[in-house]
Amino acid sequence: MAPLSSYTSYPFRTMCRNLGAGLCFTEMVSVNGLKYHDLATRKLLFTTEYESPKAVQLLGSNPNVFENACKSDYIQNFDIIDINMGCPVPNVIKSGEGCSLMDDLPRASKIIEACKRSGKIVTVKFRVGLNQNKINCTEFAKMCENSGADLITIHGRTRSMMYDGIPLYEEIANAKSVVKIPVIANGGIYSQEDAISMIENTHANGIMVARYGFENPLIFAELTGKNIDDTKYSLLMQQIELTSKYFDEYYTLTYIKKLTSYFMKKLRGTKQYKHDLYRCGNISELQDMIEKIFLKGGDYCE
Repeated sequence: MAPLSSYTSYPFRTMCRNLGAGLCFTEMVSVNGLKYHDLATRKLLFTTEYESPKAVQLLGSNPNVFENACKSDYIQNFDIIDINMGCPVPNVIKSGEGCSLMDDLPRASKIIEACKRSGKIVTVKFRVGLNQNKINCTEFAKMCENSGADLITIHGRTRSMMYDGIPLYEEIANAKSVVKIPVIANGGIYSQEDAISMIENTHANGIMVARYGFENPLIFAELTGKNIDDTKYSLLMQQIELTSKYFDEYYTLTYIKKLTSYFMKKLRGTKQYKHDLYRCGNISELQDMIEKIFLKGGDYCE
């Protein structure tokens, strides 16, 4: 399961792992936020002994700040450090972070080397390039390997494509052919057929599901052949229980409403309930509303 800002919290990661996901990452964590001991940033790192291995994704542009973050107490409990070099969001790009590092290989290399000095496993997530005229994922993949990366994940779109369009499978395949470390392919995976197509077209060692994982985490059971009895309704009830155990009611309500909204996508007859969903003021009301949506509402429920 891909690291998704504001989505891949501890409860969500736990659910995905239980459904068959081989690895889940924290939300994107700013190394500058850790440097200044930002409380909101630190909350993104919540985990328990149940989660293993533990993988954190870090964002930044300064190698020294990365190194200090990786050696800090905040990251001590994590086994894997993933470096975000693929985020296409304008504010991130303007800060010289995320995908902008694909245009600065020397700095990107220093960041990877700095993270490796922590002694932890280091992975890198990046795109095939900045735009159609600046596709350099093969060169970038080789740089990652030479700098000490243990694994790379390649999003098959350029920065200018953002999250739309058919992934450039050939570019991922080209990058895969020049490195010996494992390559994970990402982008445009919304079904088992998409996952198979990605593997066949890129020869990658594995695939990473992103936004569709939040819409339908049951995809992990489908992809791995795991036998489960869960439905979207049962998953939401479990998520309420788990989230309430570790977080306050406000966080739980906000998170579960967002997750429920995604689960409702493409379910016929449920659109009318979305407004009422966001008006729920406590856990009991939310549970009743979810039951109404998934067990009593619409002509198609899972």
